[in-house]
Amino acid sequence: MADYAARRTAMVDTQVRPSDVTKFPIISAMLSVAKEDFVHAAQRETAYVGENISLGDDRVILEPRTLAKMLDGLDIQPDETVLDLGCGFGYSSAVIAHLAQVVVAVEDQEALVEEAQDIVARAGVDNMALQHGALAQGDAKHGPYDVITIQGGVEVIPAALLDQLREGGRIGAIFVEPGLAVCRIGHKSQGNVKWRYAFNAGAPVLHGFEKKQEFAL
Repeated sequence: MADYAARRTAMVDTQVRPSDVTKFPIISAMLSVAKEDFVHAAQRETAYVGENISLGDDRVILEPRTLAKMLDGLDIQPDETVLDLGCGFGYSSAVIAHLAQVVVAVEDQEALVEEAQDIVARAGVDNMALQHGALAQGDAKHGPYDVITIQGGVEVIPAALLDQLREGGRIGAIFVEPGLAVCRIGHKSQGNVKWRYAFNAGAPVLHGFEKKQEFAL
């Protein structure tokens, strides 16, 4: 029988802490959530590897270092509402649920949503609302949000999604550019989001966040 608790501890000690993530709430959250329950059954043995875990169809669970450093940069507070886009089976949302007051998790793959609902219920996460819908559209009816997290790569972010971010709010995303992929944290001030570099990271571009191709004759 695998000792998943020991693997969780090893993940935090070898992948999270060495990446300069030391905030106790993040460490505690990642030690508390049983990641092996939020992957395909065949992936349980590799749930704690230090790399992105494929969910199929160019979807991944972000590697522990990337998720932890993004959360560190966003500095989620206990009284805040978070929109988590591309939650997959709900792992990122379950971690965020330990940090925030409420998490609205959006997933566009119906099969993932159905399974995630069961996983989240079994895990006892009671401050998370799981929604099925287009990721790039967010979930305006539950906004505005203090924080938005995007669990995958983006080339562009629709203005309609940024409109769901509260004034003074933060957003974290992995921007995929030619030859480079970096996580940036955006801060909304006077209606505009100003981005700053956080760290290098990589993930497939999520559907709806692609840059439109321009054709020239």
